[in-house]
Amino acid sequence: MQQFITLLFLGISTTFFSQQIDYNTKKGVVAEGYDVVAYFNNNAVKGNKEISTMFDGVKFLFSTKDNLAKFNKAPEKYMPQYGGYCAYAIGINSEKVSINPKTFEIRDGKLYLFYNAWGTNTLKMWTDENPKKLQEQADVNWKKIKVKS
Repeated sequence: MQQFITLLFLGISTTFFSQQIDYNTKKGVVAEGYDVVAYFNNNAVKGNKEISTMFDGVKFLFSTKDNLAKFNKAPEKYMPQYGGYCAYAIGINSEKVSINPKTFEIRDGKLYLFYNAWGTNTLKMWTDENPKKLQEQADVNWKKIKVKS
């Protein structure tokens, strides 16, 4: 019985910690609390703490109940790539870097978030330096650095 409890505890703690590593939850929520559905309407909108859901062990905020409903119908569609870390940093050097939630791109139906502070806008660098090649490299790098759950 004790062995079962130990295995159960390890399974739960591994799942919990892997989610914290696989997703950028700097402010306790994905995309620093911005509404991931709103990005697909080309808007960076802060979510409301009263309109939220948990998915894959992390919390998401939404600006409207309609956006929450859309997310709940197809959460994978709205998930930010690379766990919500800076796509450029993942592509260039496999590094998990925080983002500016107002700096984003929808490419091929997917959400990419970027760092933008202190005069460094990685979205501009991404678009100037061959985004298709960077995206392919980021896909490869992400598979290597994300925690397998």
